[in-house]
Amino acid sequence: MTTAEPAVDVLLSDGSTVQLRPIDPSDAPEIVAMHSRFSERTRYLRYFSPYPRIPERDLHRFVNVDHRDREAFVISAGDRIVAVGRYERLGPAGPDAEVAFVVEDAYQGRGIGSVLMEHLADAARRAGIVNFVAEVLPANGQMLRVFADFGYQIQRQFADGVVHLSFPIIPTEATLEVQRGREHRTEARSIARLLAPRGVAVYGASATGQGVGAAVLGHLRDGGFTGSVVPVHPAAVRVAGLPAYRSAVDAGLPVDLAVVAVPPAAAAAVVADAAAAGTHGLVVISAGFAEAGVDGAASQRALVRAAHAAGMRVIGPNCLGVANTDPAVRLNATLAPRLPVPGRVGIFSQSGAFGVALLAEADRRGLGLSSFVSAGNRADISGNDLLQYWRDDPGTDVIMLYLETFGNPRKFARLARRIGRDKPVVALASPARPAGPADLTGPDATAVSALFAQSGVIRVDTVSELLDVGVLLANQPLPTGDRVGVVGNSSALTGLAATACAAQGLTVADGYPRDVGPRASAAEFADALAVSAADDAVDALVALFAPPLPGQFTGTEADLTAALPAALSGGKPTVATFLVGGAPAGMPSYPSAEEAVRALARVTAYAQWLRRPTGASPELPDIDAAAAQAALRAGDTDVTALLAAYGIDVVESVPAGTVDEAVEVAARLGFPVALKAAAAGLRHRLDLGAVRLDLPDSVAVRRAGTELVATFGADVLVQPMVPPGVACVVELVEDPAFGPVVGFGLGGVATELLGDRAWRAVPLTDRDAAELVDAPRAAPLLRGHRGAAPVDRAALADLLLRVGRLADEQPRVRAVTLNPVLARPDGLSVLHADVRVGSADVPRPDTGPRRL
Repeated sequence: MTTAEPAVDVLLSDGSTVQLRPIDPSDAPEIVAMHSRFSERTRYLRYFSPYPRIPERDLHRFVNVDHRDREAFVISAGDRIVAVGRYERLGPAGPDAEVAFVVEDAYQGRGIGSVLMEHLADAARRAGIVNFVAEVLPANGQMLRVFADFGYQIQRQFADGVVHLSFPIIPTEATLEVQRGREHRTEARSIARLLAPRGVAVYGASATGQGVGAAVLGHLRDGGFTGSVVPVHPAAVRVAGLPAYRSAVDAGLPVDLAVVAVPPAAAAAVVADAAAAGTHGLVVISAGFAEAGVDGAASQRALVRAAHAAGMRVIGPNCLGVANTDPAVRLNATLAPRLPVPGRVGIFSQSGAFGVALLAEADRRGLGLSSFVSAGNRADISGNDLLQYWRDDPGTDVIMLYLETFGNPRKFARLARRIGRDKPVVALASPARPAGPADLTGPDATAVSALFAQSGVIRVDTVSELLDVGVLLANQPLPTGDRVGVVGNSSALTGLAATACAAQGLTVADGYPRDVGPRASAAEFADALAVSAADDAVDALVALFAPPLPGQFTGTEADLTAALPAALSGGKPTVATFLVGGAPAGMPSYPSAEEAVRALARVTAYAQWLRRPTGASPELPDIDAAAAQAALRAGDTDVTALLAAYGIDVVESVPAGTVDEAVEVAARLGFPVALKAAAAGLRHRLDLGAVRLDLPDSVAVRRAGTELVATFGADVLVQPMVPPGVACVVELVEDPAFGPVVGFGLGGVATELLGDRAWRAVPLTDRDAAELVDAPRAAPLLRGHRGAAPVDRAALADLLLRVGRLADEQPRVRAVTLNPVLARPDGLSVLHADVRVGSADVPRPDTGPRRL
C-alpha cells in the first residue's frame, strides 16, 4: 500500500470551491448517506441496476483501497461527500485500469467529473498505469461527454447494450489545452462573481463611524453601488445610516460578497454567517494574520479552509479591498475614499498601502480604471486569478500589476504569454527576490527583465513608470516600429530626447530632432507635428514644449492646446513633455523628456514582441519519457540514462582512483584521451592545469596523471578525445521567482566572471531556443570570429530544447549543468553533466491536475 495523497481544494465550473481527497474507511457512513440522496436515474446510470442500498461487503470494498492498484477520491462540500471517482487496475501490475465516477444529483453539471478525471489519471500514471477503460450506458450522455471532451484519443465499442471506452492517459498537448481551458473558465468565473455582486455584507463596521470597517461601508454607500449594502452588527439597529442586521441571512437580500473587518479571533463566526447567506467570497481587510507571525498564519489557514469548505474564495487578508467602476456595478469596497474615473485599465496590487497610493496617482493622472483588486497576504486569490478574469473581460484593455512575490511563477509566465497577445500586461515587480540554492547560479537583474520580456510582460521599476506606461497604453495606439520623430521648440529639450532615445534602444528618425525655435506660434508648432505625424519614416512622436522667453511665443496656451489634436490625427503614438500649459486630452504628458521616451521605449519593445512569431514546440525525435522515469526511479539517479532518454548523449567519462587505474582505463577507451581532475569545479579548468588533452599513449597518461594527483588530489577522470570546439555552458535551474529556467552562455573564466549568461523560462519554443543561443554578449564567437568557422548553432538550439523538454516533463529534475559543451561546425559534444533531483513528494507549481 502506498501513502494517500493530501487533500486539495479545487474550483468547479461555477467558480465555487470543494475539497478533493482520497477516500478513507471512516467515510463509510457518508458514502451511504450520499447514496441515499441519489435519484433512481443516477443509481441506474452508475450501477446499471436500481441498487437501492449498498451491501456491507460492497461498502467495505468501496472505502478500503491501497492507493496504488485501487484508488478512490471523494469530493466534499463542507462536511458532506457529494461525489466519488475511482480506478481499479485490471490484473496484477497490468497497464490498464477501469475508471468510474458518480456525482450527487444537486452537484451534477458543475465540472466535478472532469476534476476527478484529472486527479485519477495523475495518480494512475504515477502508479504505472497507462490506459483507462470504462463502461457507460448509452443513456448516460453526461458521462460520455466527460470522457469525450477531455482530449484523449478514445476508442469506442458498443456491445451488450453498453458503450465500452478505452484510452491512453498520458498527457498530450490536446489534454493540457482542455485542462487549461477549464482552469481559465473556473478561475475567471470565481472572480467575476466577486467583482459584480448583487449585494455586499460588511462585518466589523462600528456604529460610531470609526475604523476600517466603517470606512469601507461609507465608501460602498457613497460610491453609488447598485446592489444591496448589508451592515452586520451584533447590537446596532442602524450603521452609517443603513439598516443593520444581526446576521446577513436576516436581511433577506441576495449577498454575494462579504467585507470582513473583524479581529482574527472573530473570523470563524463571520465565515459561517456569510456561508449561511450564500456568499460567494470574502474580502478580508483585517490584519493580524500571516503577517503577524506563527499564530496569525494558523488563523489564516483556518480562515481559508473554512471559506473553501463553504464554497467561497478569499481576497486578503490584510488587503485594501476591491473595486469595479462599471456603471452597472459601481463597487468601491476599498479603503480608498475616491476611485479613478471609469476606464479600461485593470489594476492588481499585492500591497494594500501601495494600492492606496496607486489609486490616488491613477486618479491624479486621469487614468481610467475598470476594476481593482488588492490581494494583501494572498492567502487564496492571487494575481494569476485576476489575469484569468481580465483575459476575457470586455471592459479591460490594459492590465497593471504590482507584485512582491510570485506564488506560481510558471503559471504567471504561461498566462502572460497568452494574454499579452491580446492585452498588454505591465508589471512592477519588487526588486527583492527570494534566494535560490546557494551553489547554483541563476538569472541576474538584467536576465530577469529578459524573462519578463519573453512572456510579453512590460516590466517597470517604479510606480511612476508603471503609471507612465499605463497612461500611454490606455490612450495611444501601439507603434509600428522603433523610429521616433522628435519635435520641439527648444534645442536643449530635443537634444535630451534624442539622447534618451539612443539610451533606450530607439532610433531617432532621419531628419530629426526638429527644433521649430522658441518664437514659433501655436499653429507653427502644430504644423510641424502634423508634418512629422504624416512622415512615413516616423513610427512615433515625442512632442516637447518649453516656456518661451517673454514676448517670444506668438500665441496663447489655449491656442496651442486647441491646435494639437488636429495635427495628431494620423494614428501614430505620441508622448509629450509640456513645461508650460498642458497637452490635449488623450496625449500622455510627462514631467521630463527622459520619462516620456522611457515609457515609449517600453511600449515599443512590447509592440516588437507582438510582431515576432510566437514560436512552436517542435517535435523532438529520440525522446523516451518512460526511460527517463525509470532513470529517476533508480536508487541513485542514472544521469547518463536520464539525459539519453531526451536525446542528450554525454561523452563517456570514467573515474580513476589511481594513476595505474587511469592508464588501464585510457588503454580500454583508446588513445588519444583527456585526463581531468575529478572535482566538479576543476574538470573544465584548462587555465589551472586541471585538464590535460590529446594524451597519445600510456606514458603520457602516467606523466599527466602523476602531475594531476600531486596538484589536485587522487581522483581523476579519463575521457576519449573529441574534436575541438567553442566551449559553452547549458544550465537548468529552479529560479525562485520564475520556476524552471534554461540558461546558455559561453565557457571560460571571463564569461563566468561577467555573468554572461542568457535565460529563458520553460517551456521553450523553437524561437526561444534560437534567441537564447544568440543572446550572450560573447555569442559572436559562435558565428565565426577572426576567421574561425561558424559553429552549428541549430545543434545548440536543439540541445536547449531538449533540456527544456526534460524540465517540463520531469518536474523532479531541479537542476542540470552541461559544462562544457563543445560546439563545432558539424555538431557538438557534451563532455560533462550534473543533475540535481528533488523529492517526488513536492510537486512543482503549475504541473499536475488542477488545484487551488
